[in-house]
Amino acid sequence: MALAFDEYGRPFIILKEQERKSRLRGLDAQKANIAAGRAVARILRTSLGPKGMDKMLQSPDGDVIITNDGATILEQMDVDNQIAKLMVELSRSQDYEIGDGTTGVVVMAGSLLEQAEKLLERGIHPLRVAEGYEVASRIAFDHLEKISQKFEFGPDNIEPLVQTCMTTLSSKIVNRCKRALAEIAVKAVLAVADLERKDVNLDLIKVEGKVGGKLEDTELIYGIVVDKDMSHPQMPKRIEDANIAILTCPFEPPKPKTKHKVDIDTVEKFQTLREQERKYFDDMVQKCKDVGATLVICQWGFDDEANHLLMHRNLPAVRWVGGVELELIAIATGGRIVPRFQELSPEKLGRAGIVREKSFGTTKDRMLYIEQCANSRAVTIFIRGGNKMMIEETKRSLHDALCVARNLIRNNSIVYGGGSAEISCSVAVEAAADRHPGVEQYAIRSFAEALDAIPLALAENSGLPPIDTLTAVKAQQIKENNPFCGIDCNDVGTNDMKEQNVFETLIGKQQQILLATQVVKIILKIDDVISPSEY
Repeated sequence: MALAFDEYGRPFIILKEQERKSRLRGLDAQKANIAAGRAVARILRTSLGPKGMDKMLQSPDGDVIITNDGATILEQMDVDNQIAKLMVELSRSQDYEIGDGTTGVVVMAGSLLEQAEKLLERGIHPLRVAEGYEVASRIAFDHLEKISQKFEFGPDNIEPLVQTCMTTLSSKIVNRCKRALAEIAVKAVLAVADLERKDVNLDLIKVEGKVGGKLEDTELIYGIVVDKDMSHPQMPKRIEDANIAILTCPFEPPKPKTKHKVDIDTVEKFQTLREQERKYFDDMVQKCKDVGATLVICQWGFDDEANHLLMHRNLPAVRWVGGVELELIAIATGGRIVPRFQELSPEKLGRAGIVREKSFGTTKDRMLYIEQCANSRAVTIFIRGGNKMMIEETKRSLHDALCVARNLIRNNSIVYGGGSAEISCSVAVEAAADRHPGVEQYAIRSFAEALDAIPLALAENSGLPPIDTLTAVKAQQIKENNPFCGIDCNDVGTNDMKEQNVFETLIGKQQQILLATQVVKIILKIDDVISPSEY
């Protein structure tokens, strides 16, 4: 740390406790930051594409997560470095906004940083590099618009949507039944979508999982699945044309709020007290029956006496249903959640065509299916799988597929996958670099090179010779002027992604390029890092 002197030659302190802080300045700081960013990107590089590897992460309390989803990997990695945290945020923002492409965006940022490092070593000022990148990202953004294609789909023609979801699922562990899962995802999104407003509320799609069975048993239920069973084993297991009362008040006699003590010194008093309680229960059950309810779903429990009474009065009931599930049931059945018994009325009941209890395998596990609801805007995807990790990973993969379907409903432009869009942008950016005088053109050329990182990683992960494959595809694109040529990861025998039906959403790709460029600009602008050193 430099000492500063006043006019009398006395040293004074600028940084407090400077011997306890470490400080990196200038090029060293940038190189350290770039190294941190690249380290994160290197971890994710191997899990890109259909042949990408999975990562296994163990949390401090021993939970194991096996995943291929970039955002999840970075979320679970306990990252300490500040720049690496920026990369984590980068993939998180891609996840929140688009839902898919979380691995690609980090790989992209990592390769931009790698290229920037070469430019900084040549002595080009970081800001000029950042400006060049900004110009290049604009060119790439506009070029994506040019090569994108719109496709039309309707409630009857869902094939294009299914194809795009299959592309998303092909890089996940569930790719052996990607067709079935893609269809489930698309049907679920279309069930809750508002096609006039082009809006989809993903909260209405509930994803439930249960260990057991096989992946192929995953099903889409037009209704709600609740992980509960009837409160009494002798209640009917199947109710047709159910009128459902949804209660959030406890099904038991009222208890005084203050501390109280009841003195009972004779048998008669005890009898009257019990009689009183029973009468109270009777009134409650009667009230439900009078309104016309044939099933009661309650947020709280009720004791055995109430259970017995309900059973005798032929009023099936479900207890301890969570708040979120209650809301979904209310949305699906068109009922109202009733907080007090006094407010129960026939118009507040929900309607469902069929409520049935289903048991699984040899275990005593039962679940309640509420189907053929009055308002089918709430659906459930019910996942089966061999173990808990498989189910969790399938949930994450389905989340990506649901997001892709939602993005396509919002904006139905697509670009072709397999690295073809990146290669095409790279060629366009390279050509545009010649039109820019000054130092920026170096940065623009580097941006074009950085775009090649994604096809390179795809080829590498598929076991193809990366550089040969990339140059062959690039040459083919330029020769045939066909922006749909990409890396043939699955060895189909053709490089044309249009034939292979590998699609990605346009907004997802554009978002990737913009977000990666922004983060790289932030990292390049840092030239002084002052951090407390660890003692």
